[in-house]
Amino acid sequence: MSADAAITTRGLSKHYGAVRAVEGLDLEVRRGEIYGFLGRNGAGKTTTIRMLLGLIRPSAGEVEVLGRRVAPGETGVFARVGYLVESATAYPNLTVRENLEIQRRLTGAPRSAVADTIALLRLDEYADRRAARLSLGNKQRLSLARALLHSPELLVLDEPANALDPAGIVEVRELLRTLATERGVTVFMSSHILSEVAHLADRIGIVHEGRLLEESSREELAAKARSFSAEALTEQQRADALLTMDLERYFLARTGGDE
Repeated sequence: MSADAAITTRGLSKHYGAVRAVEGLDLEVRRGEIYGFLGRNGAGKTTTIRMLLGLIRPSAGEVEVLGRRVAPGETGVFARVGYLVESATAYPNLTVRENLEIQRRLTGAPRSAVADTIALLRLDEYADRRAARLSLGNKQRLSLARALLHSPELLVLDEPANALDPAGIVEVRELLRTLATERGVTVFMSSHILSEVAHLADRIGIVHEGRLLEESSREELAAKARSFSAEALTEQQRADALLTMDLERYFLARTGGDE
């Protein structure tokens, strides 16, 4: 496995009886890049992320994170990883500040990290509000704050834009780009929204029914999307279509309509 890789998988598979949630997945995510893991709901994205984090055991294959093999009982490497899996979670009866203070103590982050992260995620107005009273969007911000609190080398984010309004999506996009370009943080993010990864990711892996169909740069994916846009569309319409395109159209085109 490459020493330059933040995440590597070889033949990674997860089966639940006859259901093949992930099948033979080979990934290599370079250090310092933003990697978009793109697929419709049920494609195997969250199952893959849970295996990357050692939360579930693979049926076959292996995972390496930041140069260390992920195996049962492995915990050391995850002090260098921040993550958000499936949905925003917090202690509902504690405030934003108290939730982050608990996370700080668990991760050994400096005392200043709580105030710094509240400011980074623009949660100042809600710092003393109980998590149960936050909007869905601010709960998502709190979960991102918890993932970032200890300045991880690697961020693994499952649908990070969930529940955010358009302004919040732009803010998170800018934050992740800054972390990657200025701090060298590697970002692995899943999404079912093409425009989200098209705006942000350096490389994009497209997963369908648990298998990796292909990997492309942002520019290559944009060109492929345009190639099957209707010929009669103007250039502006094609650009608009790329940003709003339903993944169903992409996968039908990519798989020849075979579901």
